[in-house]
Amino acid sequence: MDARHRDVLIAIIREYVDSAEPVGSRVLTRRHFPTLSPATIRNVMAELEETGYLAQPHTSAGRVPTDKAYRFYVNSFPPAQAAEAPPAPGTLPTRRSGIDGFMERTSAHLSVATKLTGLLLAPPLQNTTLARVELIPLEEGDRALAVLVTDAGWVTARAVTLEPPRSADEVRSIGRELSRRFGGRTVEQIVDMESAPSDPLDTLHTRARAVTEQIVALLKGRTLYVSGAINMLDHPEFWDIETTRDLLRTFEQKERLADLMTVLAEGEGLRVTIGEENPYSEMRECTLITSTYLYHDRVVGILGVVGPRRLPYPDVISVVNETARHVTEALSRVRQDLYLPS
Repeated sequence: MDARHRDVLIAIIREYVDSAEPVGSRVLTRRHFPTLSPATIRNVMAELEETGYLAQPHTSAGRVPTDKAYRFYVNSFPPAQAAEAPPAPGTLPTRRSGIDGFMERTSAHLSVATKLTGLLLAPPLQNTTLARVELIPLEEGDRALAVLVTDAGWVTARAVTLEPPRSADEVRSIGRELSRRFGGRTVEQIVDMESAPSDPLDTLHTRARAVTEQIVALLKGRTLYVSGAINMLDHPEFWDIETTRDLLRTFEQKERLADLMTVLAEGEGLRVTIGEENPYSEMRECTLITSTYLYHDRVVGILGVVGPRRLPYPDVISVVNETARHVTEALSRVRQDLYLPS
């Protein structure tokens, strides 16, 4: 691609990012190339369309960038250079209390700072030592709140189902028994112990097997924080109700998103996944910008944002990179060994 074609393509991308409207030759001539005629610009646009960088949504309409154009645009500036730009407004969260809350606030910060949907996949807990388990009865009688506390202060709370329903005293009693059994053991040890119990007729197993299985599943899982999903409705690309419904359903199915983020975390650093590069069909109209964060120089998690393909890429990349560095720095000040990759 020669300099003229490159300059025209980048001008079209920037115009489209700002307006969300197909870009015509007269707009480009007036705003970017006053020394060139509209006919010359149209010829360049036609050649860019032939090579797959532009598309024309309607006859006589202007052009819009394709995934290939956005990929060219992202590759045209070094990600490290983009990260040096001032981050978008928004205060980075502090680790005032539990790390669980810090991660949730970080996801919210990504959403607020970019006006997109923030994502953060928390570190795996496989080698973390559990300090205690608490079961708190809920009003329904057939549900309880399981609170898992690690020796380093990570708190995870999830509702579990009680089958059959149990009294409040019995629920608390089961919680105390779980604390005695699991306290001081790593998550990996607990999972191994419960996967092949030495005594299948153990009292706790026969009394509360369903609860134990739910807690083990919780320990094996990873928490995905999603913030600002409603922000997608601010972008015209998602004003089609069917497209939006499928996308929001994907956000609700956190297991699939967590699997995707886990795959993306296999490579350290920043990653930009555009349109058709997304493995899920529901996200083919989206761009996912992610960056891994570290603990003791190891990748332990990943964060980022999802939005339309029409993005101010340098600004968003700057926010994601800055936030990942902030999380890495915050985790470096944690004294105990919280996380190790599974």
